[in-house]
Amino acid sequence: MVVLGWIPPALPLIFIEVETQKQRFQQLVHQMTELCWEKCMDKPGPKLDSRAEACFVNCIECFIDTSQFILNRLQQTQKSKPVFSESLSD
Repeated sequence: MVVLGWIPPALPLIFIEVETQKQRFQQLVHQMTELCWEKCMDKPGPKLDSRAEACFVNCIECFIDTSQFILNRLQQTQKSKPVFSESLSD
């Protein structure tokens, strides 16, 4: 039975945890963007030279690999917490 207006006790904590994880991911994106820019961009100009372009591609691929690892890890963590799925199914 679902009671309107009733919020499972664990739901606010789970929401905070999810939002914290999103914020950490956004910080990671920002840090990786800065890192790639500092590493690859010598002289800003109207076009990227081939060295800078290759550097950005490698840096972005590294970022994508890192992001995929983090997402997989978060999924594993969420699977080990049955409270989240039980709270949503009620």
